[in-house]
Amino acid sequence: MSARLRDLFSHGRLAAGLLLNLLASTCIVFLNKWIYVHYGFPNVTLTLVHFVLTWLGLVVCRQMHVFSPKVLRPSSIVLLALSFCGFVAFTNLSLQSNTIGTYQLAKAMTTPVIIAIQTVYYRKTFSNKIKITLVPITLGVMLNSYYDVKFNLLGIVFATLGVFVTSLYQVWVGTKQHELQVNSMQLLYYQAPMSSAFLLLLVPFFEPLTGEGGIFGPWSLQALVMVFLSGIIAFLVNLSIYWIIGNTSPLTYNMFGHFKFCITLLGGYMLFHDPLSLHQGLGILCTLSGILAYTHFKLAEQEEGKSRLTQRP
Repeated sequence: MSARLRDLFSHGRLAAGLLLNLLASTCIVFLNKWIYVHYGFPNVTLTLVHFVLTWLGLVVCRQMHVFSPKVLRPSSIVLLALSFCGFVAFTNLSLQSNTIGTYQLAKAMTTPVIIAIQTVYYRKTFSNKIKITLVPITLGVMLNSYYDVKFNLLGIVFATLGVFVTSLYQVWVGTKQHELQVNSMQLLYYQAPMSSAFLLLLVPFFEPLTGEGGIFGPWSLQALVMVFLSGIIAFLVNLSIYWIIGNTSPLTYNMFGHFKFCITLLGGYMLFHDPLSLHQGLGILCTLSGILAYTHFKLAEQEEGKSRLTQRP
């Protein structure tokens, strides 16, 4: 296969992975919103169900010989599993303690924190062009949440911890795949059950176990079917997240996350008739312009890197 064909195949796979993640992530946001609004299913418990079904999905994939598991020491992925639980816990606490606008603004800080972690601890360098693209993206998020930003000490603490742990989790998803020489399925196959066990310990601190709204509460068959469907889609979301980060970078995935946020806002406006003000529309345009600029500069850098390799004697 020629280098040109290999590049086309690689770009096609990446586009397919991003498209799968976009469709699955957008679908699960609206499905989860439906579950929260109509059934009141608890958030952390739903995340636990997602990871249990993700692991069961991988077990089925293993039985079908889709991938071959690689033996990993539990100690090598325990921090990754814990960081996922911390990301879930602190994100929920941030959402509970802050307004939606403050919560979204804090989430936007994940991108510069990822750059800082990779620069300081992993000695990775980013061009000034890439760093500049953070300006319109952050500005866009601020425009989307400007009128709903309110600060309080406890909320700031939870938001800061949430941003830091989320950034660590996304960085480790990529570095662990390279460090342990495993693919996305092999890593997730070990991390999913470990994270599920840790999340099970967290549930009693956030949500009731029995009675109305508890994990073992009197849920209707329709609610359970919707939760199961949400878990199946979560399997595709989790798998595509690991695959995207493993084949690109945590920063690229985070940029893609901003794009999904814009799509979610537009989808909420079109499907649920959620209000969308002028400044939010400008914020979406601003964010999308930053994402397009990042994509352009990133592809240009990749082409430049390939040209240097081919020019070497």
